[in-house]
Amino acid sequence: MTFVRTRLELDRMAAGQVLRIAMRGMEPRRNVPRTATEQGHAVLREVEQADGTVLVWIRKKS
Repeated sequence: MTFVRTRLELDRMAAGQVLRIAMRGMEPRRNVPRTATEQGHAVLREVEQADGTVLVWIRKKS
């Protein structure tokens, strides 16, 4: 479900814009960056916070 929300947001963005996502859990952490990359977007950074939340920055493909 996390990537569905991510994709909807990316669809609203212009090419080259950067989306920051906050997520929890191992499944989204594996799937969101992988699926974004498969769709041609660039995963710029992943940072794990002390509370277990992972922040991911994705640049929309041009």
